[in-house]
Amino acid sequence: MENSGNLTYIFFGIIALIGLVGAIVFFNFFAIWLRALTSGAKVSYTELIALRLRGVPVGPVVNVRITAIKSGLPLSIDELSTHFLAGGNIEAVVQALIAARKASIHLEFDSACAIDLATKGTGKSVIEAVRTSVNPMVIDCPNPNVGKGTIDAVAKDGIVIKARARVTVRTSLDRFVGGATEDTIIARVGEGIVSTVGSCDTYKDVLENPDRISMTVLGKSLDSNTAFEILSIDIADVDVGENVGAKLQAEQADANKLIAQAEAEVRRAAAVATEQEMVARVAEMRARVVEAEAQVPLAISEAFRSGNLGVMDYYRLKNIQADTSMRDAIGGEDEGPDGELKG
Repeated sequence: MENSGNLTYIFFGIIALIGLVGAIVFFNFFAIWLRALTSGAKVSYTELIALRLRGVPVGPVVNVRITAIKSGLPLSIDELSTHFLAGGNIEAVVQALIAARKASIHLEFDSACAIDLATKGTGKSVIEAVRTSVNPMVIDCPNPNVGKGTIDAVAKDGIVIKARARVTVRTSLDRFVGGATEDTIIARVGEGIVSTVGSCDTYKDVLENPDRISMTVLGKSLDSNTAFEILSIDIADVDVGENVGAKLQAEQADANKLIAQAEAEVRRAAAVATEQEMVARVAEMRARVVEAEAQVPLAISEAFRSGNLGVMDYYRLKNIQADTSMRDAIGGEDEGPDGELKG
């Protein structure tokens, strides 16, 4: 009898413990459960207990689901808790889905979660992505925060054109994840402006038709593989810069002048070398003449010894030489200092 009495006490104790735990659980989640029930976003106690066991805050998840259901978004507790455990912001995702629904923009829950996780830590959010998809934003090209205020391009006549553009874009939610950012848009627009201005014959063509730049750039599909859709490209300012063509021509002329001077110096050095060579050759020829004149007395002596020249022939030769010297002397006196004859 005592054993059966003890078993009865143990049984009732277990029943009481289970009832106490059930009461604690019931009253702990009753307010949340009742709020969800009255809001039309019914949730079971099993789901609430599972959220608590997974370490997910029950209140915020249920409140976000109530907001989603009230806005016509049939989201489940499991979907919201899964994104929360992945590190996402479920409140921002639901708000973005509501904004997209109100604006008649097709946005799936999985896409919104992907955008939310992709923008985490970048200073942007899925709400901003939806907002810029509804209300387009304007991108300054070039970015004034970088430091350079204009895009410099050179026309065919060498005149620099300084342009500044404003690009109106809208977020493409389908390409937001993995698509290029604003920096790519700015770079592509700058490249288009440079190529368009460079194809103009004169800078006057650009000043007369600034919209030619925007139309040409807009027709190049610069928004491909980016997270944005370009709506318009407007030229905000166009100024005339320096004449780069004339500057380059002046530099080329200076370079040609230096080349010509170098070539002239080479020719002068060659001429000096040639002159010195001729002086050396003249000296050499004079030495040969002196050498030949030195051979004359030897030839006369040899003629005397061989009998080919007599004494009278020698005197006759000396008379001729003396006569020639006298005539040279007389001729030198009759000529002036400059070689002219005296009157």
